[in-house]
Amino acid sequence: MTQADVVAASEEAATDPPTAPTRRKRRRFSQLTRRDKVMLWIIVGIPTAIHIAFVWVPAIATIVLSFTDWNGIAPVHDIRFVGLRNYWEIFTVFESDVFDAAINNGVLVVFLFVGPTALGVFFAYQLDKNLRGGTIYQSIFYMPVVLSLAVVGFIWKSVMYSPSQGVVSTMIGRTDPSNQIDWLGDQTHIFSIGGYGVSKNFVAILVAMAWRHVGYIMVLYLAGLKSVDPTLREAAAIDSCTEWQAFRRVVFPTMKPINVVVGVITVIEALRAFDIVFALKNPRGMELLSILVTDNLIGEGGGNVGRGSAYGVLLLLLCIGFITWFLVNNIRQERQT
Repeated sequence: MTQADVVAASEEAATDPPTAPTRRKRRRFSQLTRRDKVMLWIIVGIPTAIHIAFVWVPAIATIVLSFTDWNGIAPVHDIRFVGLRNYWEIFTVFESDVFDAAINNGVLVVFLFVGPTALGVFFAYQLDKNLRGGTIYQSIFYMPVVLSLAVVGFIWKSVMYSPSQGVVSTMIGRTDPSNQIDWLGDQTHIFSIGGYGVSKNFVAILVAMAWRHVGYIMVLYLAGLKSVDPTLREAAAIDSCTEWQAFRRVVFPTMKPINVVVGVITVIEALRAFDIVFALKNPRGMELLSILVTDNLIGEGGGNVGRGSAYGVLLLLLCIGFITWFLVNNIRQERQT
Protein backbone atom coordinates (compact mmCIF):
# COMPACT_ATOMS: atom_id res chain seq x y z
CA MET A 1 0.00 0.00 0.00
CA THR A 2 1.36 3.34 -1.00
CA GLN A 3 1.65 6.35 1.25
CA ALA A 4 -1.18 8.08 -0.67
CA ASP A 5 -3.49 5.11 0.06
CA VAL A 6 -2.68 5.29 3.79
CA VAL A 7 -3.45 9.02 3.91
CA ALA A 8 -6.75 8.53 2.06
CA ALA A 9 -7.80 5.71 4.41
CA SER A 10 -7.00 7.79 7.49
CA GLU A 11 -9.01 10.74 6.18
CA GLU A 12 -11.96 8.48 5.47
CA ALA A 13 -11.76 7.01 8.98
CA ALA A 14 -11.64 10.48 10.49
CA THR A 15 -14.83 11.55 8.71
CA ASP A 16 -16.83 8.44 9.64
CA PRO A 17 -17.48 9.00 13.41
CA PRO A 18 -19.36 12.32 13.15
CA THR A 19 -21.83 10.83 10.70
CA ALA A 20 -22.46 7.74 12.79
CA PRO A 21 -24.79 9.34 15.38
CA THR A 22 -26.84 10.96 12.62
CA ARG A 23 -27.27 7.63 10.92
CA ARG A 24 -28.29 6.01 14.19
CA LYS A 25 -30.90 8.71 14.84
CA ARG A 26 -32.30 8.26 11.37
CA ARG A 27 -32.45 4.53 11.86
CA ARG A 28 -34.23 4.91 15.20
CA PHE A 29 -36.77 7.31 13.72
CA SER A 30 -37.27 5.03 10.73
CA GLN A 31 -38.02 2.14 13.09
CA LEU A 32 -41.39 3.78 13.87
CA THR A 33 -44.06 2.33 11.65
CA ARG A 34 -46.66 4.49 9.99
CA ARG A 35 -49.20 3.31 12.55
CA ASP A 36 -46.86 4.36 15.40
CA LYS A 37 -46.47 7.83 13.90
CA VAL A 38 -50.22 8.21 13.49
CA MET A 39 -50.82 7.14 17.09
CA LEU A 40 -48.14 9.56 18.28
CA TRP A 41 -49.82 12.44 16.47
CA ILE A 42 -53.20 11.42 17.90
CA ILE A 43 -51.91 11.13 21.48
CA VAL A 44 -50.21 14.51 21.31
CA GLY A 45 -52.50 16.34 18.91
CA ILE A 46 -55.94 15.65 20.39
CA PRO A 47 -55.16 16.82 23.97
CA THR A 48 -53.34 19.86 22.57
CA ALA A 49 -56.28 20.75 20.31
CA ILE A 50 -58.76 20.33 23.17
CA HIS A 51 -56.62 22.49 25.47
CA ILE A 52 -56.31 25.25 22.88
CA ALA A 53 -60.01 25.11 21.97
CA PHE A 54 -61.39 25.19 25.52
CA VAL A 55 -58.72 27.22 27.36
CA TRP A 56 -56.72 29.52 25.11
CA VAL A 57 -59.38 30.42 22.56
CA PRO A 58 -61.94 31.46 25.22
CA ALA A 59 -59.25 33.32 27.17
CA ILE A 60 -58.13 35.30 24.12
CA ALA A 61 -61.76 35.93 23.08
CA THR A 62 -62.53 37.23 26.59
CA ILE A 63 -59.65 39.69 26.40
CA VAL A 64 -60.80 40.93 22.99
CA LEU A 65 -64.47 41.20 24.00
CA SER A 66 -63.57 43.21 27.11
CA PHE A 67 -62.87 46.13 24.77
CA THR A 68 -66.34 45.96 23.16
CA ASP A 69 -69.95 46.67 24.09
CA TRP A 70 -71.34 43.42 22.66
CA ASN A 71 -74.57 42.23 24.27
CA GLY A 72 -74.11 38.60 23.29
CA ILE A 73 -77.06 38.63 20.87
CA ALA A 74 -76.15 41.00 18.06
CA PRO A 75 -74.31 39.53 15.05
CA VAL A 76 -70.55 39.36 15.33
CA HIS A 77 -70.06 41.89 12.53
CA ASP A 78 -71.99 44.46 14.61
CA ILE A 79 -69.54 44.29 17.51
CA ARG A 80 -68.32 47.80 18.31
CA PHE A 81 -64.99 48.42 20.04
CA VAL A 82 -65.16 50.95 22.88
CA GLY A 83 -61.58 50.90 24.11
CA LEU A 84 -61.14 51.00 27.89
CA ARG A 85 -64.69 52.18 28.63
CA ASN A 86 -65.69 48.92 30.36
CA TYR A 87 -62.69 49.08 32.68
CA TRP A 88 -63.38 52.76 33.38
CA GLU A 89 -67.00 51.98 34.33
CA ILE A 90 -65.92 49.12 36.57
CA PHE A 91 -63.72 51.37 38.68
CA THR A 92 -66.06 54.38 38.68
CA VAL A 93 -69.74 53.53 38.17
CA PHE A 94 -69.55 50.02 39.70
CA GLU A 95 -66.69 50.60 42.13
CA SER A 96 -68.68 49.44 45.18
CA ASP A 97 -69.31 46.02 43.61
CA VAL A 98 -65.64 45.65 42.66
CA PHE A 99 -64.33 46.63 46.09
CA ASP A 100 -66.81 44.39 47.92
CA ALA A 101 -65.91 41.46 45.68
CA ALA A 102 -62.17 42.14 45.97
CA ILE A 103 -62.39 42.27 49.78
CA ASN A 104 -64.36 39.02 49.92
CA ASN A 105 -61.93 37.26 47.58
CA GLY A 106 -58.97 38.55 49.61
CA VAL A 107 -60.52 37.40 52.88
CA LEU A 108 -61.22 34.01 51.29
CA VAL A 109 -57.56 33.63 50.24
CA VAL A 110 -56.29 34.43 53.74
CA PHE A 111 -58.93 32.27 55.41
CA LEU A 112 -58.18 29.20 53.28
CA PHE A 113 -54.49 29.46 54.11
CA VAL A 114 -54.94 30.08 57.84
CA GLY A 115 -57.88 27.77 58.50
CA PRO A 116 -58.60 24.82 56.19
CA THR A 117 -55.03 24.43 54.91
CA ALA A 118 -53.59 24.27 58.43
CA LEU A 119 -56.35 21.90 59.52
CA GLY A 120 -55.74 19.70 56.47
CA VAL A 121 -52.04 19.47 57.35
CA PHE A 122 -52.96 18.51 60.93
CA PHE A 123 -55.34 15.75 59.79
CA ALA A 124 -52.78 14.44 57.30
CA TYR A 125 -50.09 14.30 60.00
CA GLN A 126 -52.37 12.40 62.36
CA LEU A 127 -53.50 9.93 59.69
CA ASP A 128 -49.88 9.35 58.66
CA LYS A 129 -49.35 7.65 62.03
CA ASN A 130 -51.40 4.68 60.78
CA LEU A 131 -54.17 5.18 63.30
CA ARG A 132 -56.73 2.45 63.75
CA GLY A 133 -59.59 3.09 61.34
CA GLY A 134 -57.48 5.57 59.38
CA THR A 135 -59.07 4.55 56.09
CA ILE A 136 -62.52 5.36 57.44
CA TYR A 137 -61.37 8.77 58.64
CA GLN A 138 -59.81 9.49 55.26
CA SER A 139 -63.07 8.63 53.51
CA ILE A 140 -65.08 10.85 55.86
CA PHE A 141 -62.78 13.84 55.47
CA TYR A 142 -62.46 13.42 51.70
CA MET A 143 -66.18 12.90 51.06
CA PRO A 144 -66.99 16.65 50.66
CA VAL A 145 -64.31 16.93 47.94
CA VAL A 146 -66.19 14.43 45.79
CA LEU A 147 -69.34 16.56 46.00
CA SER A 148 -69.70 19.53 43.70
CA LEU A 149 -69.72 23.00 45.23
CA ALA A 150 -73.34 23.41 44.13
CA VAL A 151 -74.34 20.34 46.17
CA VAL A 152 -72.28 21.63 49.10
CA GLY A 153 -74.18 24.91 48.87
CA PHE A 154 -77.56 23.14 48.99
CA ILE A 155 -76.43 21.01 51.96
CA TRP A 156 -75.34 23.99 54.02
CA LYS A 157 -78.36 26.08 53.04
CA SER A 158 -81.05 23.47 53.72
CA VAL A 159 -79.46 21.16 56.28
CA MET A 160 -76.93 23.18 58.25
CA TYR A 161 -78.05 26.82 58.07
CA SER A 162 -81.83 26.53 57.89
CA PRO A 163 -83.14 29.08 60.48
CA SER A 164 -86.05 26.88 61.59
CA GLN A 165 -84.66 23.33 61.47
CA GLY A 166 -80.98 23.53 60.57
CA VAL A 167 -78.32 21.60 62.46
CA VAL A 168 -76.50 24.74 63.63
CA SER A 169 -79.67 26.50 64.84
CA THR A 170 -80.83 23.34 66.62
CA MET A 171 -77.50 22.88 68.40
CA ILE A 172 -77.57 26.41 69.84
CA GLY A 173 -81.32 26.38 70.51
CA ARG A 174 -82.31 29.17 68.11
CA THR A 175 -85.08 27.47 66.10
CA ASP A 176 -87.98 29.38 67.66
CA PRO A 177 -89.41 32.00 65.25
CA SER A 178 -88.82 34.71 67.85
CA ASN A 179 -85.07 34.18 68.07
CA GLN A 180 -84.09 32.58 64.76
CA ILE A 181 -80.83 33.52 63.06
CA ASP A 182 -80.81 34.14 59.33
CA TRP A 183 -77.33 32.75 58.77
CA LEU A 184 -77.21 33.41 55.02
CA GLY A 185 -79.31 36.57 54.92
CA ASP A 186 -77.65 38.79 57.53
CA GLN A 187 -75.75 41.41 55.53
CA THR A 188 -74.47 43.29 58.58
CA HIS A 189 -70.74 43.94 58.44
CA ILE A 190 -68.58 42.31 61.08
CA PHE A 191 -66.07 45.06 60.48
CA SER A 192 -66.26 48.00 58.12
CA ILE A 193 -63.68 50.35 56.59
CA GLY A 194 -64.99 53.24 54.55
CA GLY A 195 -68.33 51.56 54.01
CA TYR A 196 -66.74 48.32 52.82
CA GLY A 197 -66.27 45.20 54.89
CA VAL A 198 -67.06 41.53 55.42
CA SER A 199 -70.68 40.64 56.13
CA LYS A 200 -71.89 38.01 58.58
CA ASN A 201 -73.48 35.84 55.89
CA PHE A 202 -70.17 35.70 54.00
CA VAL A 203 -68.40 34.49 57.17
CA ALA A 204 -71.07 31.79 57.47
CA ILE A 205 -70.41 30.57 53.95
CA LEU A 206 -66.65 30.48 54.65
CA VAL A 207 -67.30 27.53 56.96
CA ALA A 208 -68.98 25.63 54.12
CA MET A 209 -66.03 26.33 51.81
CA ALA A 210 -63.61 25.17 54.51
CA TRP A 211 -65.57 21.93 54.95
CA ARG A 212 -64.75 21.00 51.37
CA HIS A 213 -61.21 22.41 51.20
CA VAL A 214 -59.87 20.56 54.27
CA GLY A 215 -60.22 17.12 52.70
CA TYR A 216 -58.46 18.17 49.50
CA ILE A 217 -55.46 19.57 51.38
CA MET A 218 -55.39 16.51 53.65
CA VAL A 219 -55.03 14.12 50.73
CA LEU A 220 -52.23 16.14 49.13
CA TYR A 221 -50.18 16.36 52.32
CA LEU A 222 -50.88 12.75 53.24
CA ALA A 223 -49.35 11.69 49.92
CA GLY A 224 -46.37 13.96 50.63
CA LEU A 225 -45.86 12.55 54.13
CA LYS A 226 -45.85 8.99 52.79
CA SER A 227 -42.90 9.91 50.53
CA VAL A 228 -40.74 11.41 53.30
CA ASP A 229 -37.60 9.37 53.99
CA PRO A 230 -38.05 7.63 57.41
CA THR A 231 -34.34 8.05 58.16
CA LEU A 232 -34.89 11.81 58.45
CA ARG A 233 -37.30 11.30 61.32
CA GLU A 234 -34.96 8.80 62.94
CA ALA A 235 -32.12 11.29 62.74
CA ALA A 236 -34.32 13.97 64.32
CA ALA A 237 -35.25 11.58 67.14
CA ILE A 238 -31.59 10.80 67.75
CA ASP A 239 -30.91 14.54 68.04
CA SER A 240 -33.58 14.68 70.78
CA CYS A 241 -36.05 16.71 68.70
CA THR A 242 -39.62 16.82 69.90
CA GLU A 243 -42.39 15.69 67.57
CA TRP A 244 -43.28 19.30 66.72
CA GLN A 245 -39.63 20.27 66.14
CA ALA A 246 -39.07 17.25 63.87
CA PHE A 247 -42.12 18.14 61.80
CA ARG A 248 -41.38 21.87 61.58
CA ARG A 249 -37.63 21.66 60.92
CA VAL A 250 -37.25 18.31 59.11
CA VAL A 251 -40.46 16.87 57.67
CA PHE A 252 -42.29 20.00 56.50
CA PRO A 253 -39.33 21.54 54.59
CA THR A 254 -38.84 18.31 52.63
CA MET A 255 -42.39 18.65 51.27
CA LYS A 256 -41.67 21.96 49.55
CA PRO A 257 -43.03 20.76 46.16
CA ILE A 258 -46.32 19.91 47.88
CA ASN A 259 -46.32 23.31 49.58
CA VAL A 260 -45.97 25.05 46.21
CA VAL A 261 -48.81 23.02 44.70
CA VAL A 262 -51.06 23.65 47.71
CA GLY A 263 -50.28 27.38 47.61
CA VAL A 264 -51.19 27.69 43.94
CA ILE A 265 -54.32 25.55 44.27
CA THR A 266 -55.53 27.46 47.32
CA VAL A 267 -55.23 30.84 45.61
CA ILE A 268 -56.95 29.59 42.46
CA GLU A 269 -59.76 28.04 44.50
CA ALA A 270 -60.26 31.31 46.39
CA LEU A 271 -60.27 33.51 43.30
CA ARG A 272 -62.53 31.32 41.19
CA ALA A 273 -65.01 30.51 43.98
CA PHE A 274 -68.44 30.60 42.36
CA ASP A 275 -70.61 27.49 42.58
CA ILE A 276 -71.43 27.55 46.27
CA VAL A 277 -72.51 31.22 46.27
CA PHE A 278 -74.42 30.86 42.99
CA ALA A 279 -76.30 27.88 44.43
CA LEU A 280 -77.47 30.14 47.26
CA LYS A 281 -79.02 32.58 44.73
CA ASN A 282 -76.28 35.24 45.16
CA PRO A 283 -77.25 36.75 48.53
CA ARG A 284 -76.15 40.34 49.05
CA GLY A 285 -72.91 40.54 51.01
CA MET A 286 -71.42 37.55 49.17
CA GLU A 287 -70.15 39.40 46.11
CA LEU A 288 -67.21 37.69 44.40
CA LEU A 289 -65.38 38.54 41.19
CA SER A 290 -66.64 35.36 39.55
CA ILE A 291 -70.22 36.27 40.51
CA LEU A 292 -69.79 39.72 38.93
CA VAL A 293 -68.70 38.06 35.70
CA THR A 294 -71.83 35.90 35.60
CA ASP A 295 -74.19 38.70 36.63
CA ASN A 296 -73.01 40.91 33.77
CA LEU A 297 -73.29 38.08 31.25
CA ILE A 298 -76.59 36.39 32.11
CA GLY A 299 -77.83 37.87 35.39
CA GLU A 300 -80.60 40.36 36.04
CA GLY A 301 -79.82 43.50 34.10
CA GLY A 302 -77.01 41.60 32.37
CA GLY A 303 -76.44 41.01 28.70
CA ASN A 304 -73.25 43.08 28.72
CA VAL A 305 -70.63 40.65 27.47
CA GLY A 306 -68.05 43.42 27.22
CA ARG A 307 -68.24 44.41 30.89
CA GLY A 308 -68.49 40.79 32.00
CA SER A 309 -65.39 39.98 29.98
CA ALA A 310 -63.60 42.92 31.61
CA TYR A 311 -64.35 41.45 35.04
CA GLY A 312 -63.05 38.12 33.75
CA VAL A 313 -59.81 39.71 32.55
CA LEU A 314 -59.28 41.30 35.98
CA LEU A 315 -59.77 37.89 37.59
CA LEU A 316 -57.34 36.33 35.12
CA LEU A 317 -54.70 38.97 35.85
CA LEU A 318 -55.04 38.41 39.59
CA CYS A 319 -54.56 34.65 39.18
CA ILE A 320 -51.59 34.95 36.82
CA GLY A 321 -50.00 37.75 38.85
CA PHE A 322 -50.11 35.93 42.17
CA ILE A 323 -49.06 32.55 40.76
CA THR A 324 -46.12 34.13 38.90
CA TRP A 325 -44.99 35.99 42.03
CA PHE A 326 -45.37 32.87 44.17
CA LEU A 327 -43.43 30.61 41.81
CA VAL A 328 -40.66 33.17 41.17
CA ASN A 329 -40.09 33.59 44.91
CA ASN A 330 -39.90 29.83 45.43
CA ILE A 331 -37.46 29.36 42.56
CA ARG A 332 -35.33 32.22 43.88
CA GLN A 333 -35.24 30.68 47.37
CA GLU A 334 -34.24 27.30 45.94
CA ARG A 335 -31.33 28.90 44.05
CA GLN A 336 -30.17 30.74 47.15
CA THR A 337 -30.17 27.55 49.19
